[in-house]
Amino acid sequence: KRSSGELSESCASTLTPDPDNLLGLRIQHSWREKGNLTTWKGTVLERLTVRTSLYMVKYDGFDCVYGIELFKDDRVSNLQVLTEKELVGRAVEHLFEKEDGEKNEWRGMVLSRAPIMTHWYYITYEKDPVLYMYQLWDDYKDGDLRVLPESENKHLLPADRKPGEETESLVGKQVEYITDSGLKRTGLVIYQVPAKPTVYYIKYDDDFHVHVYDLVKTT
Repeated sequence: KRSSGELSESCASTLTPDPDNLLGLRIQHSWREKGNLTTWKGTVLERLTVRTSLYMVKYDGFDCVYGIELFKDDRVSNLQVLTEKELVGRAVEHLFEKEDGEKNEWRGMVLSRAPIMTHWYYITYEKDPVLYMYQLWDDYKDGDLRVLPESENKHLLPADRKPGEETESLVGKQVEYITDSGLKRTGLVIYQVPAKPTVYYIKYDDDFHVHVYDLVKTT
């Protein structure tokens, strides 16, 4: 059963696969069957101890999990590990289940991988622009995360820099913000997002949360 929201990874870089270090990684390979050659992309979920040549793989666009001998099956060729750069900097639609079982749609932007816990991603949302962290590939495999096409994401993503354009980093700068009620808040710019350099994290003095702003759009 094929689902919507198939990822495009035309710009993702690749690595040579290591049979002992594939768990949790994104892969792509060619598949030849009945004379037809197709390209498959997915996530390696598990390597079976009962037969170490057999891997459990969840392929993009399909709801079922496949058992594939990635390094032995003659139908598999050109196996590569993707660096997963296609999620970072992308606009997504994230589904969250409420207590009554219904799901809310939250649109936002994937900012970066989390340090140390590399299967987690930093993300922020249009409804609530503070810093969150989730295992997004798990949600994608469950059908609860969709990468938005360009036609739907222009208002969510900051404009890319022009080639050769450089701007001074605002990290370390003190900032002031006047709320709608007239309250003045002060804070510190603590981080610049490499994938979207106009986007910064701000820690306000009166708040434990880390806020996310496109400072070019805001100023």
